[in-house]
Order: sequence, then C-alpha cells, then structure tokens
Amino acid sequence: MVEYLVSPWPWYVAGPLIAVIMYLMFYSGKTFGVSSTFRSMCSIGGAGRFADFFRFDWKAQNWNLVFVLGAFLGGIIAAVWLNNPNAMVLDETVVQEFKAMGISNPGVTMEPAEIFDWDQLLTLRGIIFMVFGGFLVGFGARYAGGCTSGHAITGLSSLQLPSLIAVIGFFIGGLISTYFLIPIFVSL
Repeated sequence: MVEYLVSPWPWYVAGPLIAVIMYLMFYSGKTFGVSSTFRSMCSIGGAGRFADFFRFDWKAQNWNLVFVLGAFLGGIIAAVWLNNPNAMVLDETVVQEFKAMGISNPGVTMEPAEIFDWDQLLTLRGIIFMVFGGFLVGFGARYAGGCTSGHAITGLSSLQLPSLIAVIGFFIGGLISTYFLIPIFVSL
C-alpha cells in the first residue's frame, strides 16, 4: 500500500479523483482554488480596514482555509513519510539541457539545489527566483482573478471563457519562462 502511495499515480486514477472532487464542490456550490485563501488570510488579519477588496465575510470561506491546511499537512506527510527515494526519470535530452544550464543533478530532487536551496536565497539568482518570482506569481494570480488551479481545474471544467484566456496566458508564460528566462536566470 505504501509503495502504491509513493509511486506516481497514473492519469486514470488521479484524473477521475479530481473529477469527483470537482463534482462534489460544484454540487455544494463551492469553487476550487488556492489563491483565494490569500484574500481570506488578509481579511482575517484586518486588511479590510485599508482596502474594500478584503472587506467580505471570510467566515463563509472557512472550508477553503481548511482545504489549504489539509493540502499543507498532506505535503508534509508526503515529504516526510511518503517520499519516493527514486530519482525522476527524465529524458536524456532534458538532462543534458539542465546540465548545460548548471543544474548538477537533474531529476534527483524535485527542486534543484542550485535554485531552491536556502543558501541561494540571498544571491541575485535566489532573489530573482524566490522573491521576485513569488511576487509575480501572487500578482499574476490576483490580476488574473485566480491561480492556475482555480482557472485550469475549476474554470475550464465549468466552461468559463476568462479561465480559458487565463490558462492560455499561463501556458504562454510558462513557455517563455522555460525557453528564455530560466536559462538566463540560472546562469547568474
């Protein structure tokens, strides 16, 4: 059982599970998304005194906070007790491209130490990836009215045109980052 849990799940297991969750959320009148909890957290912290955007009944969003807490705890459980010790299987071309960018052990960990290690935080590369990149992700999620999970999973499954436009924008941004920005920033 543990071996099954630590192995990557095939699409025909994970996909239908997401569909079941989406159905239950639609049935209960809720929408899936993680970035909306930022609004709730700011509202809880009193941001409603400074901006109308944060002035709403955050208690009605309690379920979303519990969902994010569950995802956080699930991440801890997965990282501590269900961590797959095997390296990711990457195509040799991808491995060579990562090595050419300066990533020493592509696929050994989910996050390369050359980018996401605490030692990198106060370097120019670390500031660009973690601080500036984090700001852009937060700003982009707010500007787009939701994050990738909200638009790609909830928005597309409910046939919302704004979500389709947002997902196309996310995809184009991902391609630009992958092929142009990340190689430049990793080499810093």
